[in-house]
Formats: sequence, structure tokens, C-alpha cells
Amino acid sequence: MIGQDEYQQYDGLGLAQLVARGEVSPAELLDAALARAEAVNPKLNAIVIAMHEIARERAQEKLQGPFAGLPFLLKDIRQEYAGVSATLGCRGLRKARAERHAEMTQRWLKAGVVIFGRTNTPEFGSKAITESELWGPCRNPWHLDHTPGGSSGGAAAAVAAGIVPIAGANDGGGSIRIPAGHCGLFGLKPGRARNPGGPLQLDRMHGAVVDHVLTRSVRDSAAMLDATQGPELGSSFYIVPPERPYLEEVRSDPGRLRIGYCTRSPLETPVDPQAVQAVMHSARLLESLGHHVEEAEPQLDGRQLALDFLTMWFATCAASMAEIQRQTGCPDSDFELDTRAMAAFGRALSARQYVEGQQRWALYSHQLAEFHARYDLLLTPTMAAPPARVGEIVTPVWQQTALRVVLALGLERLLLKTDMLEQNARENLKWVPFTQLSNITGTPSMSVPLYFASCRNAAGESYELPLGVQFVAPPGGEGLLLRLAAQLEQAQPWAQRRPPL
Repeated sequence: MIGQDEYQQYDGLGLAQLVARGEVSPAELLDAALARAEAVNPKLNAIVIAMHEIARERAQEKLQGPFAGLPFLLKDIRQEYAGVSATLGCRGLRKARAERHAEMTQRWLKAGVVIFGRTNTPEFGSKAITESELWGPCRNPWHLDHTPGGSSGGAAAAVAAGIVPIAGANDGGGSIRIPAGHCGLFGLKPGRARNPGGPLQLDRMHGAVVDHVLTRSVRDSAAMLDATQGPELGSSFYIVPPERPYLEEVRSDPGRLRIGYCTRSPLETPVDPQAVQAVMHSARLLESLGHHVEEAEPQLDGRQLALDFLTMWFATCAASMAEIQRQTGCPDSDFELDTRAMAAFGRALSARQYVEGQQRWALYSHQLAEFHARYDLLLTPTMAAPPARVGEIVTPVWQQTALRVVLALGLERLLLKTDMLEQNARENLKWVPFTQLSNITGTPSMSVPLYFASCRNAAGESYELPLGVQFVAPPGGEGLLLRLAAQLEQAQPWAQRRPPL
């Protein structure tokens, strides 16, 4: 048997090594994970779909791979498991079952994990919070009044709370890095096509969406990337394989790096002083490690990039909603109001507008490459503010009323002729304006938990919440990010700091 204290002190590789040495069985690890989930999930609402019987059967098998026997969770977006619910956080899919495993799920299973559930996510993963009408809000283990971020909020809450040391996540606009930044975790977003996304959603959003994991330790992220990276059948993108295993990168010195930092929002929206302080604290730490750090930023139009990102996002939302209705026959009322509005604006956009926006992606990639010609990495806040309170980031009642009128009268095209889309970009992305650049350019990036923000509740009681910082690397720079992350992890360890849950 393994006790809760011992179970939670190990990272994923550490637990797998216990199994490999015969000190604990996969079934015993699963029991520990289920016991921890039973204790904390009612408070967090992190796991929304149970797979206990599937997990118990698998735990009795002879498992192989670098994570053989490790309890693991899938996100309820992509990452399908044959025969299990796959809802995307949407009421219209509450009865849906996956017909086959996703390629990413197959690779995780090949690595030896024991999957026992799927985690909470906003509808379609379309928000930086995890508060769907289907599953209800997920809460941050560091303080239950606050959000764990999104869209991989359930995964982040589960890892931060010690249910599992590693959980599946994905990122189409910051959905790995934002929850990592909210929950004090390490979150690596690999570059475009580094990990598979098929077969059902191959090259989704032109490859802007990528799957990976949320972890406490850097080496877990590296070892899991070793287990999953590589081409898949039918992909439109091909990325050069790594020169050596990523786990070796973690054990290597990053050398002296040139790092440009920026704390200004690309949307020119406010940035909380504590988010600025998180970057400045990180810059001082980097300088103490011998790196050259100076203020610098890519020369690009952040406002236009946000508009082009939302153009792609709205159009994808429209296509997703139409496909779900075709498959299930569900009514519009089975989708949240915000989703219906995004889909309506997506339908109202012209094909010319979509193509023009997507063609500018190459311009942003070139402008970021010009920055990386001078600096090894870009450092920014992961979020523009500490984690919001649950229910704080919500469409105002007056705007909900206006959206219902717009949808009822079909006024979307008229509104697109105003500055509505730009206002929507500023309002929706002001909390998280820094992460979309990496998705559009297909570059690898990471959130590192180097700072805690000071907060107070209504009674005046003080507490701290994680506030991550983001590093953006050039294409193929996953190894560089992992080398630096491991150095930072050694210089300022974070895994031993746990939420008071």
C-alpha cells in the first residue's frame, strides 16, 4: 500500500519507478488516486466523467512504457477514449460516446498510463475559465473562490490538488499555459505538429491547437513529450524531430541566453502590477543565473493579431456547432448563449475575411522570427492579472439581452460592420492577451510558476495565488525551453509548495 503523503510527494516518473521496482502495484496507485479524488473533487469539480471500471481492468494488465502504472486523466476535449463520453463541455453532446481512441490517447496508453476519468472544461474550450453550464464551475485548489483558468482548468486543478501528478491538456489559445499559471504548475505548449491531434481533429485551426500535459515537474513534461511526439498519418504539417530525447535536455545546461521581456499588453489593455512584478522577479532570477535580460518585444500589430485569432475562433465555433447539430439533431438551446453568439459571428464572416486573416499568420510568424533572431526567448506574463474569482468573468446581463436580440433578428452581419469585433477582442482577451501569439505562429512556449500574487477576500483576510510567467521560443525550441525550465526549477523549486486543500 501507498499512503496519501507518499503518493503526493512523487512526480509521475517517480511513481512509475516505484512500480518498476515492484514497491507498489498499478492497482495500489489507482486506489491512492481515487481516494484523493474522492476527498477533494467534490470541492473542485475537476473530474466530470468517471472511468473507474476501465481503469481497474487496465491496472491488472502487464503494463509497459516509461509511465507504466501511473494514474492519468484525459481532458474532455479531443483526447477521445472509445466508448466513453466526449462532451466538449456541451449539453448537445451529453449523450455522445467516442467511436475510437484519439491518436494522443493511444500514445499515452502506449506509455503505460492508467486512465480513470475526464476533466472539466468550458464549452468547446472557448474561454480562459472553466465554468460550463453542463458541468458547472471548476475551482482553484489554492483558493476555492477562484478559477483554475481554462480551458484545461479541470486538468490543472486535479494536478495541483494532488489527484494525479500529470494530466492531459491542450492549447488553442493558451489553454495549457493559462491554467498552469493559475495553479502553480509547469505548462509546456509544444510547437505545431510536435504532438498528434488526430484522427478526428487533425490539424485543427490550421495546427494552432496542440495536445500535451500539465505537470508539477519539468522532467515529467519532457518524458511525456518523448513518449508522444512524432508525425501522424494525414497531417498537413511536418516538424523536424528533436536532436536528442527531451528528458536529456532537462539534464543539460541552457547556456547563457539572451531574453527579451515585455509586460505591455499587445491589446493595450491594463496589466495588473502584480503580473508586471512576476516578470520583473523572473528577470532578476534569470540574471542571477547568468542570462542577459532586457526589455524588448516583437514588432507586430497585437490588435490585428487578436482580431485574426478571433476570426478563426468564431469560424471554427460555427463549424463545430453545425457539425454537432448534424450528428445529434440537438436544438440551439443545447448550446450556451456565448457559444451561439460566437457561432453566429463566425457564420456572418465572409470567406474573404477568413482567408485574409489566416494569411496574416505568416506575417506574424516572420515578425516573431525577427525578434528571435536577436533574442533566444521572449518573456511575458502568462496572464494579465491574478486568477479571477469564479463567476467574475461573465457576459453582463445587458449584453446577454442584446445578444439574444441580435440572434433572434439575425443582425450579426450589421454588427460586424461596426467596431464590435474589436471591442469583443479587447473584452474577451484582456485577461489573457499574451498567449495567442504562440498558437498563431506555431511556436513552442511554456508557463513557469515563479511568482505568487497577494490577494484579499471580502473579510480582509490575505492569501496567495500563483501567477505564472510565459516564455516563447522559436520553432523547434522545446528543448531550449525544457533546459531553461529545469534550471529555474532547481534555482527556485516549486513542487514542494502545495495548496492548502
